[in-house]
Amino acid sequence: MSLYGYARVSTIDQDLTLQENALRAAGCDIVRSEKVSGTRRDGRNELELLLAFIRPGDTLVVTRIDRLARSIKDLQDIMCMLKERGATFKATEQPVDTKSAAGKAFLDMLGVFVEFETNLRRERQLEGIAAAKGRGVYKGRRPSIDPAEIRRLHEEEKIGATAIARRLGIGRASVYRALASNTRS
Repeated sequence: MSLYGYARVSTIDQDLTLQENALRAAGCDIVRSEKVSGTRRDGRNELELLLAFIRPGDTLVVTRIDRLARSIKDLQDIMCMLKERGATFKATEQPVDTKSAAGKAFLDMLGVFVEFETNLRRERQLEGIAAAKGRGVYKGRRPSIDPAEIRRLHEEEKIGATAIARRLGIGRASVYRALASNTRS
């Protein structure tokens, strides 16, 4: 019957200390933390490690549910996995504890708002990008591939796609696309 804490922030500039301290104060013997986006589960190795290690009677603890998941689907998937393993979930800053019916209901309600907040943030970001494009300020990411250099290496130095990809530090598919776009032009 152990308490396992999980702390997460989205960017490397953010600090995990407050979450980690709150989880230890809540009685967590083990606290795993990571700096990665919560919008998807892939790439969240510390969370996957905790979920693989958790046993019947254990509790996964976070400070707020948005630290665990940013979508209803991810949240429900994690909750199903915990239930299958006989474990429970608790949030220290919100009245969420899946040992009770009220805690489960509140978890579902908060999950809706977490996903809503994520969707609002995405909409605002897209609106900002559209406005910046309208003003001519936003040009997008700078190209990381120089098609002219790819063509030069291929035509003048007679280098194959694999060697070009290695030399430029790009994928072979990018080399093939650049060469194909040259033949279409």
